[in-house]
Amino acid sequence: MQESQQRALRALDRRGRLRSLAPRRGLDFSSNDYLGLAASDALREAAESALARGVCVGAMGSRLLRGNDPEHEALEHEAAQFFGGESCLFFAGGFVANHTLLSTLPARGDLIVADELAHASMWEGMAASKATSVTVSHNDANAYSDAIRVWREQGGTGRVWIVVESLFSMDGDRAPLADLQSIAQRHEAMLIVDEAHATGVYGPQGRGLATDLDGANNVITVHTCGKALGAMGALVTLPSLHRNFLINRARAFIYATAPSPLIAAIVRDSLKICAAGDEARERLQHLVTLARSEIKSKLGLSATATQIQPIHVGREARAVSISKQMIEAGFDVRAVRPPTVPDGTSRVRLTLTLNVGSDDIRKMLATLAKALEEHAS
Repeated sequence: MQESQQRALRALDRRGRLRSLAPRRGLDFSSNDYLGLAASDALREAAESALARGVCVGAMGSRLLRGNDPEHEALEHEAAQFFGGESCLFFAGGFVANHTLLSTLPARGDLIVADELAHASMWEGMAASKATSVTVSHNDANAYSDAIRVWREQGGTGRVWIVVESLFSMDGDRAPLADLQSIAQRHEAMLIVDEAHATGVYGPQGRGLATDLDGANNVITVHTCGKALGAMGALVTLPSLHRNFLINRARAFIYATAPSPLIAAIVRDSLKICAAGDEARERLQHLVTLARSEIKSKLGLSATATQIQPIHVGREARAVSISKQMIEAGFDVRAVRPPTVPDGTSRVRLTLTLNVGSDDIRKMLATLAKALEEHAS
């Protein structure tokens, strides 16, 4: 066993894909802390207030045993109201939420249709599901319809589950949610939308890009709490029937110690901050507009209209070298490479947060322009 693991690590090293943990260094251009809440006084005070009123740090057991805390239930009630869902279930993180949904709800004989760039957590859930899974071209709504039609023609009779991110984490582009909702209605399908990178940033009061769909009886949304909300966990808004089914059948929910009640209490405050955060979202969008302009003028590249800006560089070694140079210059810019992204599409992934200002962005992109030129070959 140990020798096979050593061989696997050596093979990764030879291919330039051996990873290791690295500390935070320099200005933040790689985190998902879009509203700058993670280290904020507001959330620190929320934690202190919760502890002062006796909220437990640990849940002490699964939700079905003694681990079901009033903070969990209060958060789920408030989140369902905030996002407009019929009900809500709180998970320890977005990965486990997506994995649990897709490994539990679609049944044998069903079909899962997923965007080819859907998050790894979704792929893991689909791999564990008894349903059939197919992928379609990125952001091609017609491809979903075609895949469903072909499946039906081949004798498929179960339910269809459409899976997508509202804002794609590696490319920074948005999904055609209105088109997908129309397709879901036409085929009596369920639509699962991962709002991880949209929650807190887009929609009225930061409710996400799927806010107009939430509450429909064929829509499930996943709102992670460890990005713009500054904490951790994931809030899944969904019809009550599906919530009850997960509570009774989802092994990752039934047999896991419940999320920290303290974290649940903090997320409750995060949602209040999010609801009142229009000024913060405006400041973030100003930074996005500035970055788009600077990327065009300094790098000669087009940019996304979101807080996620992938700078494609092609080769893995080039992405790693550029990242290293940027970090040494005081900018925490990380490389993203296979298997996270397809071969030949390695990139440095820039994220814009309120942890930096306009001058920081200008300096970072000027430094990046030099790094790209120095590593042009």
